[in-house]
Amino acid sequence: MHVLDEAAATVVRSVCETIVPGCGRVGPEVYIDAVLARMPPEDRSVALGAFTALADGVAGHVGTPEFMLARALACEAFYSDFVAPGASGPGAWSEIDFAPPLAARLAKDWSYLGVQA
Repeated sequence: MHVLDEAAATVVRSVCETIVPGCGRVGPEVYIDAVLARMPPEDRSVALGAFTALADGVAGHVGTPEFMLARALACEAFYSDFVAPGASGPGAWSEIDFAPPLAARLAKDWSYLGVQA
């Protein structure tokens, strides 16, 4: 992890799982940590604040900028078919039966995010 400590990673995973059920099994905190590490410091601070604001539940935050940002990152982490090293998976593409011939042949490489398989 580059940005998130253990407590923050737990919050990110929990918020992602609440917003996108099933997301927790792919290790969204690893994906989001890698994205946060590449953000300008000001943007990173806003994103971390969004997850902190949602840590106690999302119900009162639906429609807020914090919710929308966390939702966008959770959806990206899950529906990009990311599965963190050591995560149980499977990825979203398997769950939603997304398997067109070209996508089925893809060898997913997350090294551009600094995540090695």
